[in-house]
Amino acid sequence: MSWIFLSICSALVLGIYDLLKKLAVRDNAVPPVLFFGVLTGAGCWISLRILTPFLPQDWQGGLAIDALTGAEHGYLFGKGVLVSGSWIFGYFALKHLPITIAGPIRSTAPIWTIVFAVLLMGEMPDAWQWVGVAMILVAFYAFSLLGKAEGIVFHRNKWVYFLIVATVLGAFSALYDKFLLQTLEIRVATLQFWFSIYLLVVMTPFVLAWRYGMKTRTVFVWRWVIPAVGVGLLVADAFYFLAIAQDDALISVISPVRRTSVIVGFIGGIFILGERRNVKRKAAALALMLIGVIVLNWKGQ
Repeated sequence: MSWIFLSICSALVLGIYDLLKKLAVRDNAVPPVLFFGVLTGAGCWISLRILTPFLPQDWQGGLAIDALTGAEHGYLFGKGVLVSGSWIFGYFALKHLPITIAGPIRSTAPIWTIVFAVLLMGEMPDAWQWVGVAMILVAFYAFSLLGKAEGIVFHRNKWVYFLIVATVLGAFSALYDKFLLQTLEIRVATLQFWFSIYLLVVMTPFVLAWRYGMKTRTVFVWRWVIPAVGVGLLVADAFYFLAIAQDDALISVISPVRRTSVIVGFIGGIFILGERRNVKRKAAALALMLIGVIVLNWKGQ
């Protein structure tokens, strides 16, 4: 299956996943929402692990879990810590910000990938990449103005800073995925299985601290959309990992294609969540940001 088609499928499901997250955390406690979403994902993988011997032979090969060294387990645990941090900051931000603003901010992740490449790998962006960066920054500024019109002052709003931290951690996680899949050559199913388990390990102390350590807690309301969040992530990540694991896959193409997931969340925010303020201006800023992402990733090649 083409890695481009897999990337498009991942973007579509990822957009639905973002919308489900907003529905899950809206007026709800974040830690248990995160925990039960992660628990669903781990439960799905454990169930698949148990059922694998009874599945068709072709499926068994795709779901096989390889034995790992202690060092490799350490790398995957590190992936769990990294993503947990990104999700904790991101979920809190998403709870308090409109998805039509939060989604586009998350789309600035390629800028942070460039920053990491410059600082950690000694790379230097070319002229086209700087054009892409400039377009994304202009779009980000436009969203700051639109947010201000809705009572969200970016430089004074802690949830915007939460979202930026989540985005930075997410960008680093994308580079880490390529290292795990191509340098360490950990297979997709193995990565997803242990990643799901370690996410649960990391999230358990977080939800226990919420349950027993906080004097004032937001009320938790169970919603069936919560386990759907966990399933949605599994499906989106399966498409993504299958795409990035292919030898001819280009991260410079996969990254901007996945960023188009923000369009799904944006449309859902308008028609499902009723976020109809400044829709045309937000759509224009979003279009500029997505064009900047494309220029940043493709013209720099």
